[in-house]
Amino acid sequence: MAKSKDQAAQPSVGKNSGSTNGADSPAPKVNQLETRPPASREQRLLDLERVVGMEFIRATEAGALSAYKWMGKGDKESADFAACDAIRGMFDSVDISGTVTIGEGIKDDAPGIFKGEKLGTWMKGSVHMAIALDPIDGTTIVSKGLPGSISVIAAATCENEDDDPMKLLADIPSFYMNKIAFGPKVKQGPGRIRLDNSVQDNLEIIALKLGKRVQDLTVVILDRPRHERVIHDIRRAGAAIRLISDGDIAAAIAPSMPGSGVDVYMGIGGSPEAVLAAAGIKCL
Repeated sequence: MAKSKDQAAQPSVGKNSGSTNGADSPAPKVNQLETRPPASREQRLLDLERVVGMEFIRATEAGALSAYKWMGKGDKESADFAACDAIRGMFDSVDISGTVTIGEGIKDDAPGIFKGEKLGTWMKGSVHMAIALDPIDGTTIVSKGLPGSISVIAAATCENEDDDPMKLLADIPSFYMNKIAFGPKVKQGPGRIRLDNSVQDNLEIIALKLGKRVQDLTVVILDRPRHERVIHDIRRAGAAIRLISDGDIAAAIAPSMPGSGVDVYMGIGGSPEAVLAAAGIKCL
C-alpha cells in the first residue's frame, strides 16, 4: 500500500529501514540542546570573562597602536585623543552595559573617556559592568619617544542590573595620593608595610622578606620636587633609586613582575592610576 506524502516524511525511530539484518538503530538525537541544564551563574561569568577579557585586550591594543603614531612627535594631547577614540570605538561592538567609574581627562584637563560615560552595546540582557581605564598612562613620555607608557582597563561585574556600578570600583575624591607598591613575597610572613612607617623601616621589612640587604634594593619613584625628602631618605638608607618622569601605573606593577629589577615603588601619584595599578597587581 502506498504511503501518503506526510507519512513518508516522518523519520523512523524504531528500525533502520536501510539495514539488511533488521537490527535496531539508535534513536536520533532530537532537540538535544533543549535537554541540557542551564549554565550556572558561575559558568556564565567565566564565559563572560573569556570573551570580554579578549575584547578588553583588543581595546587596549587599539589604544596603544593609535597612540604610537604620535610617538616622539611632541604632542601628548593628540596621542591621548587617538587612544581614547580607538578604545571608545572598540567598545561599540562589545556586548556589555559598561559605565565608566574612573576615567581620564579631568585631572590634567585633557581629552579622555570620562567618569559616567557609557561603553558597550547596552543591549538587553548584556552584563552590567563598572569600568576603570586610562587610555594612555604616560602621554608625556609618548610625546618624547620614551618607553614606559601603558594602556590600561580594569572592570568589575555587577551582581544585579540594579547595582550601582559607581560603588564597585573605588571613586577616590582626590587627584593625588601617597602610594607604595611591592611584590607578593613582601606580603608573606611577619612585619607589615605601612604608609605611616618611616622609609627606613619599610625598606628594612622589604629587604628581609626578599632575602636582600637594603643596599641591594631598587626603588622606583617619580622625579618630582615633592619627593625631595623621600629621595633623601631612600638614599640615606642605602637603597638605589630609579627616577621616572611619568608612567607610574607600570612602575607600581613592576615589583610584582619577575625579572623587572624593581623591588618597590614609592611616592605620591595620581589616584585613578593607583586604583588601576592595584587591580593589575591583584591579578598577578
